[in-house]
Order: sequence, then C-alpha cells, then structure tokens
Amino acid sequence: MDISDKTIFPKGDKAPADYFTGTAWIKVLVPNDTIMNCQIGNVIFEPGARNNWHTHPAGQILIATDGTGYYQEKGKPIQVLHKGDVVTIHPDVMHWHGAAPDSEFTHIAVNSSTQNGIVTWLDRVTDEEYYGLKS
Repeated sequence: MDISDKTIFPKGDKAPADYFTGTAWIKVLVPNDTIMNCQIGNVIFEPGARNNWHTHPAGQILIATDGTGYYQEKGKPIQVLHKGDVVTIHPDVMHWHGAAPDSEFTHIAVNSSTQNGIVTWLDRVTDEEYYGLKS
C-alpha cells in the first residue's frame, strides 16, 4: 500500500519539476487569499523526492503526518522527521525538505503572512547534500 492510500487528502497535482527532484504531489488545502494571508498544502513525496533549497519571507510550519522525511537548514545537519513532528522555519532561512531514500513522506505545509510573499526557489539539492555528504 502506498502512502496516498492512507492519507486523508487526495494526492493533488504533481509538483513542478523545476523545483523538485523526484516525484511529489501537492494538494492545496487552503488557497492563498488577501483576507487570511495564509496558504496550506498537503505534500506527498515519493521515496528520495525533495524540493530545492528555498526560503519563505514569512517563514513556514511543517507538520509531518506520515512516513519518514528529511529537513535541512543550510549549514546544519539533516533532521529526520517522523509522523507527529513539527518544524517551525523562521523567515528567510534557507532550507529544503523531502522524503527519506527508502520511505514516502507526507507533510502539511503552512505558509502565513503571504502578503510578504510565499517562496523564493533556489538551487537543487545535490545528491551529496541529500545523502549528508556535505552541508
């Protein structure tokens, strides 16, 4: 059984290849608007999939809901994420997140204060960075 059979939200749309390595799916749960200034999405990463390095002008909150994932801030070690883990990412902190090599991973991404912008995409995460061979 793959993770999408267990999640409470549908898979959504395939994540753009320009910003993701491997296959990921994004289901927007709360679209951005000018009243709430918040965007919430459910993201399903296939094993080994991850997004590019990026920043959020107002920060981001990740809520791990299934599988095993990775999170890394530039210059720091990779953190392993499990169901129930919550990561608070401060504004403009360069980071990436995705699935472990041998597990699918699902998280809910909360982007607040979107009037300040949502995301700035940067370089791809190299295999050396992903496998922890360099930070």
